[in-house]
Amino acid sequence: MKILVTGSDGQLGQSLKDTAPAGVRLIETDRHNLDIVEPAALLAGLDQHRPDIVINAAAYTAVDRAEVESGIAQRVNADAVADIAHWCANHDCRLVQISTDFVFPGTVNTPLRPEDPTGPACSYGKSKLAGEKAAFEAGDLTRVLRTSWMYSEHGDNFVKTMLRVGRERDELTIVNDQTGSPTYARNLAATIWRLADRWPADPVLHYADSGACTWYEFAREIFSAAEAAGLLATAPRIVPVSTADWGAPAPRPPYSVLDTSQTVTALGITPPAWQSALGQMLSRLADQSE
Repeated sequence: MKILVTGSDGQLGQSLKDTAPAGVRLIETDRHNLDIVEPAALLAGLDQHRPDIVINAAAYTAVDRAEVESGIAQRVNADAVADIAHWCANHDCRLVQISTDFVFPGTVNTPLRPEDPTGPACSYGKSKLAGEKAAFEAGDLTRVLRTSWMYSEHGDNFVKTMLRVGRERDELTIVNDQTGSPTYARNLAATIWRLADRWPADPVLHYADSGACTWYEFAREIFSAAEAAGLLATAPRIVPVSTADWGAPAPRPPYSVLDTSQTVTALGITPPAWQSALGQMLSRLADQSE
């Protein structure tokens, strides 16, 4: 089976490469060899490769910058998705569209199901929801997989930022009133491969590692596990702060824990605890630094 991955240079794209199953002919593309925001180049590339499945892992993910670059976020996260989805519909090609917990307003305190009402509060979330809608409008060959709080040993993410600033500072302030589920990109990638193989009837599914925490609690576990893995000599002091005091430009959903029960049933998987997944990622990072 020929599967084309967009955004192959990102942390999810690289994790998809790391976990690709035998028998998959993987076509890795990024902005340098398949610019998804240039329709002519995008369609020419898809015509050239003729994949059986497209996994769209490319995205504009700069949440705060999207407040002032909403047009760029829309082009990458929605307009390009529409172009990909229409090509897929016209060529009997399946599309796996990766989306986000930011499509929800986060105003409830129970895990969010795929069918729950959406209502993003920021430009990034709005652009990702527009991408979901554009993909479904093109036809019925799309599956949307939403995830949350993704990190990996690749690229830039919260875990690696905490490790860097933890070595530089004695004290950090971390938001303690936003709750979600950290997700190791390697586990998300394995779920995507499972989805591509089984192709369940559910149009929208959720995947996140099991459990929930605040960013403050996530940071505490990062530093504790990093000390145990030998990645950090001494953990800094962490001071919890409110979202209001932090003052980020883009509003975040206060609660964005994803209900993964439909995914568990449809794909026959068991998401690991986020603490266990974090430990695995830090172990791989430690091995790389030796």
